[in-house]
Amino acid sequence: MHHFAMKRGEMVCEGVPLGRIADAVGTPVYVYSHATLSHHYGVFDRVFSGTPHLICYSMKANPNGSIIRTFTNLGSGVDIVSGGELSRALAAGTPPSKIVYSGVGKMEWEIEEALRRGILMFNVESRQELETIDAIARKMRRRAPIALRVNPDVDPKTHPYISTGLKKNKFGIHIDQAIRDYEWAARRRHIEVVGVDCHIGSQLTEISPFVDAAGRVRALVDRLIRKGLDIRFVDIGGGLGITYEDEIPPDPRQYADAIAGAFRGLPVTIILEPGRVLVGNAGVLLTRMLYTKPSQEGAGKGKKQFFIVDAAMNDLARPSLYGSYHAIVPVTKRTRRKVVADVVGPICESGDFLARDRELPAFAAGDLVAVMSAGAYGFSMSSTYNSRPRAAEVMVSGSRFEVVREREPLRDLTRGERTASFLSRRGRTT
Repeated sequence: MHHFAMKRGEMVCEGVPLGRIADAVGTPVYVYSHATLSHHYGVFDRVFSGTPHLICYSMKANPNGSIIRTFTNLGSGVDIVSGGELSRALAAGTPPSKIVYSGVGKMEWEIEEALRRGILMFNVESRQELETIDAIARKMRRRAPIALRVNPDVDPKTHPYISTGLKKNKFGIHIDQAIRDYEWAARRRHIEVVGVDCHIGSQLTEISPFVDAAGRVRALVDRLIRKGLDIRFVDIGGGLGITYEDEIPPDPRQYADAIAGAFRGLPVTIILEPGRVLVGNAGVLLTRMLYTKPSQEGAGKGKKQFFIVDAAMNDLARPSLYGSYHAIVPVTKRTRRKVVADVVGPICESGDFLARDRELPAFAAGDLVAVMSAGAYGFSMSSTYNSRPRAAEVMVSGSRFEVVREREPLRDLTRGERTASFLSRRGRTT
């Protein structure tokens, strides 16, 4: 569910008309509903209420500080994948003891900073990474808490770019190898084995892959406990999908029952890393129609149209990157005929589109539209391609809204650049 709805002919977020936000802030702009964020977190937390658990919001889905703070205030931890995300999480008030550090390519300075801050644990992806963490911890005279991320070779039945649980993927360690790596880690003075980690992919809409993966992880945990290892945490990752078009994701209660059932009887805390399921439907991208034009395939009646908007693939990459679907909805409701159109942006790429061959209302220049379900992997994947400043971000709570990230000013596009000294010598060539 979400708190975006048509009221008296205009789309509102909670109690604020989206048109008012666009007039005040400009477009393109991301708009997030605080009530939706809080509701989604509450549902997720409640379905696991009978199981020792810790929710660690996967902030790569959306790293805005106000979103992280929303979840932190509700008791959440954070799942990070870089030193930059560690810095953001700490700035948003996340306790280090609720931060888990995932990712296949942790750099030495990132490991050092995470150890210095006292995070809950590292989710380790390879033997070489484990050895690097051991060496850094030894140098710092610390003990590094670790879990190994195991690859259960389970097909998550999702887009191949966001599948992470198959043996052909770059993520994780094969379960057989993990046993040997755990035995090695248990002998290190500066490594503390505290858990097991597994994450099989994103935007999963079936329970069975979770059940398969959890069963294999349970078997591994049982073996490790029999070997005398003190496994206190099982990090089952995230990946629960949302509705973009006609998907029917599992009910959170079904998901919770499947996960909790797999680890029943073990003295462990389940760590969960939801991202998209918390923020995806809590945000929209507001954009305005710039121009309309007929396809060159023919300008006659019934031919495809192009709707050119002021948002582009640099603002929302998912359609261009994955062919992903986002509903395109008029902000002001009025009777319009339907046309088949591509919704495209100003970027000089044929791959710059938000929708293709979509039956849509016959929009006109100046119309405001909402790109739905844009709260996850929207702004977080945005860029300044074509030297387009990144969009503003707004959070709504009840009848008020605030800018939680200003639109990037043009001067920031060249921040940090320097003109090469040899180019400043007028009239000289080499």
